[in-house]
Formats: sequence, C-alpha cells, structure tokens
Amino acid sequence: MSTLNILLCGARGFVGRNIKAALIIEGHTIFEAKADFSKDTSPEVWIARLENIDVVINAVGVLRDSQSRPLKAVHSDTPKALFDACATVSQMRATPIRVIQISALGVGSTALDNPTDYAATKREADIHLLSLIKKEQLSGTVLRPSIIFGAGGASSKMFVALSKLPMLVLPKPVLSAQVQPIAVQDLARGVASLLRHSKIDAMYECVGTSALPLAAFIASLREQQGRAAARILVLPAWMTRLSARLGDYLPFSPWCSETLALLALDNLSASSAFAAILGHTQLPLSHYWSQYWSQAWLPPEQDK
Repeated sequence: MSTLNILLCGARGFVGRNIKAALIIEGHTIFEAKADFSKDTSPEVWIARLENIDVVINAVGVLRDSQSRPLKAVHSDTPKALFDACATVSQMRATPIRVIQISALGVGSTALDNPTDYAATKREADIHLLSLIKKEQLSGTVLRPSIIFGAGGASSKMFVALSKLPMLVLPKPVLSAQVQPIAVQDLARGVASLLRHSKIDAMYECVGTSALPLAAFIASLREQQGRAAARILVLPAWMTRLSARLGDYLPFSPWCSETLALLALDNLSASSAFAAILGHTQLPLSHYWSQYWSQAWLPPEQDK
C-alpha cells in the first residue's frame, strides 16, 4: 500500500489522537489542520490547505453548543465548506481527494429519527458529503460510531468514575436505552483499514459486539475491576431534568440536556459490516477495562 498525505482535522482531540496514531503505524504522513471550525466556513479558506493532500479526515466534534464553538459552525457549516473545497480540488486531479467524516450513530436521516441539535448538525454535514459522493465529485465515507470508549474520552472518564461508586443514582434512560460501545482503538484502526480499500461503501455504522443499557455497561466496567455489584437507584424524572439543566451551565461537564436527550434513544447496529473493514472481531466488552489503561499501541507523536 502506498503512503498517503493526510490532512487530519481534530488531531488533538480524543478520537483524532487515536486515528493519528493508527495512521502513523501504517506509515502515512499526517498534517494537522490549522483551522478554526467555528469560523472557517468558506470553501476558499480550505482550498490552499489541500495542496498535495490525498485524504482528508474530519474528526472534529463538540457535544454542546457554545459561543466559542457553535454546533452549527463546527458540525455543519465548516465541514460542508471543507467537503466543497475537496470536491473543487478533486475535479482538477486525476485521483480525487478521499474524505472520511467521523459522525455519530443515531443521528438518523431526518429530525424524526433524532431531533437534538447535535444530531441535526452532524446529519447536515453527512448528507452533504454523501451527495457529493453520489455525484462522483469526490471519494468518501461517513463513519457513524456508537459511544466511543477509551483513555482520554470525556464520557469514558465519567463512566469509569461511576463504575467505582458502590451506589449509583441513575436517570431512567440510562437503565433502559440500549447502546453498543466501540473501543477507540477499533475505530482508529478501522479508519486506517479503510484506506487500504479502493472500493468501499459510502457509510458504515461502527459498533462493538455487545448491546446493553448504559447502566449495564457501567456495571461491566465495575465487574472487570473485581468490584462487587453496585446498588442502583433510579433518579426521579424531575430531578433528572434538573440535573441536566444544571449541567448546561457547566461547560466542562459531559452531562447536560443534550446528553439526556441522546441517552433516551437506542444506539444500535449490526457489528459485522465494521468487523469486515477491520479484518477481525471488535474488542470484546470484557476487555475494555484492561485496554483502557493501555497506551502501548500508540507510536511517538509525528507533528507536521
């Protein structure tokens, strides 16, 4: 396989760092995008950044809307401008730029599938990229992972902290809505594996092999630590809503109204398609705790 010049957006984030590591192992050259996703909403801004670039990967994402990082700009307007720039540059080349968009499982096709602002903005960018792919203006893939677990992830830190408590007071959606967590190493390796394939589908849902409520996921992490089962109490609905509203005012907290709305929806898919891309079965849930602390697979940083 030939080595590629890859522009990685979001290279310093949780997902981006792991994708970067997997790509370095493959021998690719990584260029971190020097961009402001809250402002770079014009295709012209991006065109100059695409010189000699073979692949663009967008791993930029935020959970909640803020003045400094508005959801619409970060998830929709800037990615669409980036994709349009890739399409423009691709028309002038023999080999089009390849784009990989890291989205999220459950954003759906319409607001009826998921009405949250998070989903709406992610969905807009996905649909735009898929339309460019369909028109053959560029080559690309949308990846929609379920909850991503691994060291450095904000939600992962929260799950780990909860798994250490002997008693938990949890919102009802956490006890009922189903999720299918994927290890961040598998997602990163899946991105690297995609680049070895010349013919791929336009969208893949990226999930692990185990489907379960979040409460059961937290219980599994606790069991893997050798701890006895925790006592579980259900938080009343009014207190759930209040706690989420309070979280809206704490920008460092992964718990907020948007999170509550997302957790109320099942987040499931068949795991076989992504396993085929990986070339092996995803990391079993029973290994998540031991792998959470392992960074042995990560190579030294390569800054460009």
